[in-house]
Amino acid sequence: MARCTAPVRGHSSAEAAANCPACRYKSRGYGGYSGYSSSYPSYSGTSSYSSSGGSSSRSSKPRWSKSSSSVSYTSSQIQSLTPVRQAVEVKAAAQPDIRDAFLCHAWADRKESAKELHDLLEAAGVKVWFSEKDLGLGVPMMRAIDKGLANSKVGLVLVTPAMLERLPKESVADKEGGGKN
Repeated sequence: MARCTAPVRGHSSAEAAANCPACRYKSRGYGGYSGYSSSYPSYSGTSSYSSSGGSSSRSSKPRWSKSSSSVSYTSSQIQSLTPVRQAVEVKAAAQPDIRDAFLCHAWADRKESAKELHDLLEAAGVKVWFSEKDLGLGVPMMRAIDKGLANSKVGLVLVTPAMLERLPKESVADKEGGGKN
């Protein structure tokens, strides 16, 4: 039995349904195929037609685009981007501890300026890896730092006098760079 292409390509038009091996012989439109179930639709239903230079193209919002977004995509863009988005969603589900930022700071700053920055970021909705919160007792520090960095989208370095004083001395930062030459 042929499989419906709606999960990947969508059925945003009669032409798309006609190109689907499972739906091409059904009545026009998409709306009742029972062989596919999903917790979310491929499209949000918002679409528009635009015309420029004598050619018209259809644009739609994929399911992963916020309804408030002004960005629209062509069917071919959605078709290309959907597998990438799905791979990211699968990875995020497998690694639920993904953080927005990793906060790097001098040890001396951990209870004052680094804590203050951490609290401000979290209050703004940023998920932050912070040693005082995420480095457990008995956990090897370098391993925890490596894991925190790997699971963070960006790294933030809090540069303070304590950090600048510590940099010339051997520290965790030296281990990241391979030590002194």
